[in-house]
Amino acid sequence: MTAFKICVGTRSAVSLRVPASKTKLIVSYHNFRETPDDLTVTYQKLSRYGADIIKIVTYANTITDNIKIYRLLQQAQTPLISFCMGDYGIISRILYKRFGSYLTFASLQKGKESAPGQISIHELLHVYQAQIQNKQTAIYGLIGNPVSHSISPVIHNTLFKEMNLNNIYVPFKVDKIDDFIRAFRELDVKGYSVTIPHKESAINHLDAVDPMAKKIGAVNTIVNKDGKLVGYNTDCKAAIQALGDTDHASGMGEKHEHLKGKHVTLLGAGGAARAIAFGLQECGAQVSLVNRNYERAQSLARDVGCLSIKPDDLPSMQTDILINATPVGMFPAVNETPIDKDQLKPNMVVFDTIYNPIETRLLREAKSRGCTIIGGLPMFVNQAAAQFELWTGIKPPLKLIREIAYKKLVGE
Repeated sequence: MTAFKICVGTRSAVSLRVPASKTKLIVSYHNFRETPDDLTVTYQKLSRYGADIIKIVTYANTITDNIKIYRLLQQAQTPLISFCMGDYGIISRILYKRFGSYLTFASLQKGKESAPGQISIHELLHVYQAQIQNKQTAIYGLIGNPVSHSISPVIHNTLFKEMNLNNIYVPFKVDKIDDFIRAFRELDVKGYSVTIPHKESAINHLDAVDPMAKKIGAVNTIVNKDGKLVGYNTDCKAAIQALGDTDHASGMGEKHEHLKGKHVTLLGAGGAARAIAFGLQECGAQVSLVNRNYERAQSLARDVGCLSIKPDDLPSMQTDILINATPVGMFPAVNETPIDKDQLKPNMVVFDTIYNPIETRLLREAKSRGCTIIGGLPMFVNQAAAQFELWTGIKPPLKLIREIAYKKLVGE
């Protein structure tokens, strides 16, 4: 079969004569600036050329531009190739079969992309298993910004494959959580992970919130229950489990007596810090919050019922456990650290909630100062397992999640 591809502007008029036989005609429209609202009009104009396949590719300036492409694909009568370029459009490339696109494009390898937002063929086929999608594939994903560092797609897609579930997990790069939640209800997404910076603000756009998550004031998990979005927090329990270094602790309280009375200095005042602070208080720890924005630290301290201290007072603090719940030191800014190493004292326990890289600069310096260190991977594994169970009702093996995560992070 021979195929001709003709690129036209929507205002142009061309006369095409294509031999009947086996020759196929593709007529395409590309917009490298935006995703217009009138894509149906563009499609109708291109249809007049009698093409066998129509291709409409636009540039996404926001995550909700993908919904315009999805709607267009639902209406198409002629086979249509359609997706968004750019970082915000990656999901439309991955979900091409679920959306109804005739095909998608991928680069032969990372770094060899021919258009913005294009992912490698290896990632498309082996991480997202895009080739086995269909219209019934259930969508799950990560809400955040940034999301490119996350290994959650590798974790959850591998688990879906192992459990033989027709599900896919994709990264949603989201700026405005309200616009996203409203627009993506149309896709009937079955569940979300929520990360920086939306853990607190997401609560205001859900249909219901679990009592513990409501108390904390932050969610990291959303479950679609018959069209109603319900928020949960698996960070709290996961962090306490990580501090206890156990896979089997089912809650807090008596399971974590080793935290009772301990002086804990917690860096951060965002969603993760909120969850950890509430968990520590429930375990009887004495918590002091430190944040660059002192007013935010004070506000969280009032909610939790603990102390807040100014960053300048940190060097004089006597603490048993130091926890970093900020993104400082996270990939790609791996040379950053939230605290001067001279403030790290021997016999302190230093817990960094960052899991990428596995060993942050904070942890390396803490180890050199004689501290006991805990990386973010145990917390990540625990919360991911809890999320998966909330979504599917299946309890995944922690060992498998740990192995998948470790291999991805060390580049095996």
